Amino acid sequence: MIEIELDGKKVEVTEGSMVMHAADKAGTYIPHFCYHKKLSIAANCRMCLVDVEKAPKPMPACATPVTQGMIVRTKSEKAIKAQQSVMEFLLINHPLDCPICDQGGECQLQDLAVGYGASSSRYEEEKRVVFHKDVGPLISMEEMSRCIHCTRCVRFGQEVAGVMELGMSHRGEHSEIETFLGDSVDSELSGNMIDICPVGALTSKPFRYSARTWELSRRKSVSPHDSTGANLIVQVKNNRVMRVVPLENEDVNECWIADRDRFSYEALNGPERLTQPMLKQGGQWQQVDWQTALEYVANGLKQIKADHGGQSIGTLVSPHSTLEELQLAAMLTRELGSDNIDYRLRNAEFTAFEGVRWLGTSIASLTQVQRALVVGSNLRKEHPLFAQRIRQAVRKGAALSVITSASLMAARDAWAIDVAQSSIVEADQWVEALAAVAAAIGETNGAAAPLAPKNAPDAAAKAIAASLLSGERKAVLLGNAAAHHAQASSLLALANWIGAQTGATVGYLTEAANTVGAQIVGAFPKNGGLDAGRMLAAGSGLKAVMLLNTEPVFDSAAGAAAADVIGNAQMVITLSPFKANLAFSDVLLPIAPFSETPGTFVNAEGRLQGFHAVVKPQGEARPAWKVLRVLANLLGLPGFSFESTAEVLATIGDKGAVPANALSNATSAKAVASSGAAVAPVVASIYQLDSIVRRAPSLQLTADARDASAAPATPARAEEALA
Repeated sequence: MIEIELDGKKVEVTEGSMVMHAADKAGTYIPHFCYHKKLSIAANCRMCLVDVEKAPKPMPACATPVTQGMIVRTKSEKAIKAQQSVMEFLLINHPLDCPICDQGGECQLQDLAVGYGASSSRYEEEKRVVFHKDVGPLISMEEMSRCIHCTRCVRFGQEVAGVMELGMSHRGEHSEIETFLGDSVDSELSGNMIDICPVGALTSKPFRYSARTWELSRRKSVSPHDSTGANLIVQVKNNRVMRVVPLENEDVNECWIADRDRFSYEALNGPERLTQPMLKQGGQWQQVDWQTALEYVANGLKQIKADHGGQSIGTLVSPHSTLEELQLAAMLTRELGSDNIDYRLRNAEFTAFEGVRWLGTSIASLTQVQRALVVGSNLRKEHPLFAQRIRQAVRKGAALSVITSASLMAARDAWAIDVAQSSIVEADQWVEALAAVAAAIGETNGAAAPLAPKNAPDAAAKAIAASLLSGERKAVLLGNAAAHHAQASSLLALANWIGAQTGATVGYLTEAANTVGAQIVGAFPKNGGLDAGRMLAAGSGLKAVMLLNTEPVFDSAAGAAAADVIGNAQMVITLSPFKANLAFSDVLLPIAPFSETPGTFVNAEGRLQGFHAVVKPQGEARPAWKVLRVLANLLGLPGFSFESTAEVLATIGDKGAVPANALSNATSAKAVASSGAAVAPVVASIYQLDSIVRRAPSLQLTADARDASAAPATPARAEEALA
């Protein structure tokens, strides 16, 4: 440790730290623009000039290493004058457009100009003009004349997103931040550039000119999309979600969020929202009141149970639903005498429950791994925030190995991470490829691998094995495609053996916001009920189907065939925030999305995160837990007298906590060589993951959405279907 004196106070910092780090530790604010704690040091803006004793001139705090006994003054006359001079230079060409700027009120330059700017400028020359640029549907670069060339956006792309999509061209007053060759900004983390821009040169295109920052109320929430559980600040005006930005949480999402977390809010206010219960009568949809709709459902379920038995009723639930919604859906289904409930809509293999499948380690630890093996994943697009953590680890020297298919490593979907070793084979060969790695590890350790590969380990398998046998902190991570694989249990058995032999943690990246939570509440068959695969197969025999927050045509492995199977049921009840499943549903019950209901998600690491509604439900929409509770009451089922989500949560475990020792990736399954016809695992593309992102217009205009031509199409506009 090195001790310095900062504004008369002694501060101890680690060797190699900069004066800025010492100031942060001491709680002393030094004005700055280009410095960001998550980015490399550029020392572009010079706003952080400070007075260092014995230095001939003011020094940039962000780029001046501390030395033993250094004396620094941040508020001396010398430092203040230097900072004021820098501010004067920064404002020479800056346009005087604060009244119309979208960043007005939360602009770093605006704030610092109040303290360090002069009342008038000595420069009377004409200000420069930088022409706007079109970089896609998410980021607006309409006012690049505001840019002060801090290069935060450039460094973010290069260091965090892994793709240097922006760069600075020319020199001096002709410098411009731009994409080259007219490309768009296509990173799945691109919206973070808006947050870190200190001057309003980069703004949100969907939010642009829709509200002033001081008009917005700020409320905490949790992302309902992938399994990171990113913490959000949802900004609201007039009971309408206007913008979503990150809430910093170092253990979960740091200070970043993915673009689907940021821009999917557009769907919450879109034309496809379902705001009134609807019944299909004579092939036509009619709006009805809640009493009529719920009595219709209750009477129908009672009749079907009486005629065909409770086993003729099935429930398909989305793992993007809250813990409370899943718990009540499971309770309702079982009280009706059915064990036909499942959240595993995209799975191809359905094994007996042996423990809650999870990440196997903490999210924060991914940044510190030294060796990692990822199996069956398009890591960058499926889990953008996990990918950026592993990217950080690789930048620090970690070695990443990959076993996946060519389609998951496509050109645009390249991981933007340096991959040390890879085995790129089709999905039906993943078990063989992983068995080869296990065999190579066994040869070194003198242990018998659980499955002998058909051929001797090749160079790629030996390289992956050697990587996992070296280093200290290691992880074997199974992606969405591995979880949905027809031999998922074999992949897990091999991964567990490899983990035991190499000292690596083993876990699933897990697909959805509440995949772990769905397992905790038992939203799957326990006593011989039909799993999702059998419920969506021809001849399932289901007479009534309840669909909670899901669209099987887009969310299941059955795809378009799901419509025909479900359509054969006597009654199909859809609980959704959107006008969904119109072709085969009989009843549509409007439920509130995550922004309009309290609830709880459990992320990949088993972290239970509760959130409140940030706006009131639109129209007649109601929280799904209330709808399920009232429906159970109408059916005369016992045990549904809940008055709040807290009461529902208390039924799950000890005061709603994740049950001790529930998280486990252990399995009794044995690795089995593949046989028969291969079926490619069904994996949702980045902007087809759930019903909300599918209906976010700006996200559907991105390059990733356009490239997902092999994925199911975006749902047809509901108004057209209703016409």
